Amino acid sequence: MSPHAVTADEAGLRADVLCARLSGASRSLVAQAARDGLLRVNGELSKPSRVLDAGDVLTFEIPQRVPLVAVAEPIALRIVYEDADVIVVDKAAGMVTHPAHGATSGTLVNALLAHVGGLPGDPLRAGLVHRLDRDTSGLLVVAKNDEALRRLGKAMMARRVTREYRGLVHGVPEHARGRIDGPIGRDPHNRFKYAVVAAGKPSVTNYAVRHAWKRHAELQFALETGRTHQIRVHAAAMGHALLNDPLYGHEEPRFGLPGQALHAWRLAFRHPQTREPMAFEAEPPAAYARARAMLEDA
Repeated sequence: MSPHAVTADEAGLRADVLCARLSGASRSLVAQAARDGLLRVNGELSKPSRVLDAGDVLTFEIPQRVPLVAVAEPIALRIVYEDADVIVVDKAAGMVTHPAHGATSGTLVNALLAHVGGLPGDPLRAGLVHRLDRDTSGLLVVAKNDEALRRLGKAMMARRVTREYRGLVHGVPEHARGRIDGPIGRDPHNRFKYAVVAAGKPSVTNYAVRHAWKRHAELQFALETGRTHQIRVHAAAMGHALLNDPLYGHEEPRFGLPGQALHAWRLAFRHPQTREPMAFEAEPPAAYARARAMLEDA
């Protein structure tokens, strides 16, 4: 451990903030160190939120994370279409798209590597043209070679890849159709969330009401941009959070869903080699269908 005497200029800082500043580590690593008993103030175990005084002695040790590696794992895939250039898969709800700290195995990329043997691009995001949240089910296109990845990436940037979703939400929107135009960035009050903020990136979601019940509705969403958690943030921002969304709404165990009721049901793009238009559809999974039936019967 490295002891550090808190200076007058540093007084008033939280222990985790100063520890991160001194070590260059992320706040999440510092928080883990505190949980592991590796963060102390004046020789005593300290909470990350402790406010420091001048003269306090901060002692800490930040273990290094093991580098992430994506390895092939024989996991069943729902392959909707495949040729020499692309694979279209129907991702299951609950499956992480690619390895990250906290989810180093069992991801879609691990399964794809076992199926194909090798994919282009960033090894941790091999072949991925776009992503879906862990608990969002539905269609993804994956590139099998460098040229396909380059062309599909350009098509995505130019908004020539159509992605449509279905989602169950609380309440019924006032208008049957609408356009949500709200810039999205990190939530200033919770770094694990995103929010509509003035300094965010331009974000546009179009919606249409497919079915309306007394206290809920099923909406169809079409993305013009592809920000992290975009539909979830925009739905919550307009007062109609997705059903069972633990981050932007609340958990509702009675519906038996792994997470938010959101499914990427339609995907369309031009083939990166032949330039032929391609379109695919996948019905929502059984858990989504059961939750929808419960709303119909309510």
